[in-house]
Amino acid sequence: MAKRTSRSISLDHGGPEPLVLAPRQGSLIAECRGPEGVAGVAAIDLVTAAIASAEHGPPLASQVVPGDHVAIAVAGGVPQAESVITAVRQGLETAGVEAADTAMIHDAPEKEADTAYLAADEAGNPLYLARALVDADVVVAIGGWAWDASLGGRSLDGELWPCFSRPESRRNLVRQLAKRGRHALADWRAAMQGIAWQLGVCASVRLVAGREGTLAAAVFGLPESARLGARAAAAAWTPAVPKPAALTIASVSRPVEPWSDGGLAAATRAVAAAARVTQPDGTICLVGRMAFEPGVIFSRWRQGAPLYGLVHEALATKDPRLEADALQSRLFARALDDRRLVLLSDLDEGTVEELEFGHAESPAAVERLAARAESLIVLHEADRMLPRLSP
Repeated sequence: MAKRTSRSISLDHGGPEPLVLAPRQGSLIAECRGPEGVAGVAAIDLVTAAIASAEHGPPLASQVVPGDHVAIAVAGGVPQAESVITAVRQGLETAGVEAADTAMIHDAPEKEADTAYLAADEAGNPLYLARALVDADVVVAIGGWAWDASLGGRSLDGELWPCFSRPESRRNLVRQLAKRGRHALADWRAAMQGIAWQLGVCASVRLVAGREGTLAAAVFGLPESARLGARAAAAAWTPAVPKPAALTIASVSRPVEPWSDGGLAAATRAVAAAARVTQPDGTICLVGRMAFEPGVIFSRWRQGAPLYGLVHEALATKDPRLEADALQSRLFARALDDRRLVLLSDLDEGTVEELEFGHAESPAAVERLAARAESLIVLHEADRMLPRLSP
């Protein structure tokens, strides 16, 4: 349940000093934070305990023997990555696997020669995966488990598929999501589960982030069991609030790894999360170190061009950059709808105004918004959240 409070609220937005929000009496509906987590040695201990547990499947030590060639596949950014990898390596060494027999795979293959045929999907299309994973005796899959409000729930990150497939597979997922929206997720789930089964993955580490880049939970076991365990552990990121607010102030988390898109994807997730608890005609104020350059599709949409025509136009070009732009534009538009958006970010005022968003020139401007709001919800690290309204 979301926390209610009448005191001032400190909200980290990536600046030298946090925002200090002082809602007027009776206006604050809820303040929502993610779970507390651990870092460093404590994170190593958390993962070590998980891979030794038999709660969700055979422990790691029982799945390998000396002489096995083991591939550790890290799918995307994970919280406390260095500590997680250290714990897994130590677990393998304790089980008798030599360091020389362990390969770390964290980059997606860019050349077809670096992939190998694994199986065919239900439609008969070939499925390729990084050759290092196909050739390994044992694959230890490591991935985060998180929510993505822009997709209505679970994030796509943390899965072997299509992260370790050919570039065309990753691009095709973007195309299908841009074209079909959430309806494309069923095919992704089927392919993702089929890949794990064909590859024979029995060792899956699923990680749930805590506040400020910490590690809140680690679950180890068979892929489906580990997934369900991580989902349960991530429930703290789905706070319930009693009613929607006229104003939601949402921060964007500091990234585990640098954002390649300047924070647009994180901004999209945060806006989608805030929209779930903001009145249809209300205001979302997004705060964080975002510096994305809007693409041509995004810009034309904000300037009044019909979105779905733009999406189809982008897909027809077969340009990966325009396809990715079309996907983010579609997700952002669906989330924001008719709500007003105000940004406190690293974007310059001219860029924000061209997009017809509100520009907060300073933290003080956001603090004034909070003080005047008739009803207010505050979401810390909203891009990780899937808030919901209480029944």
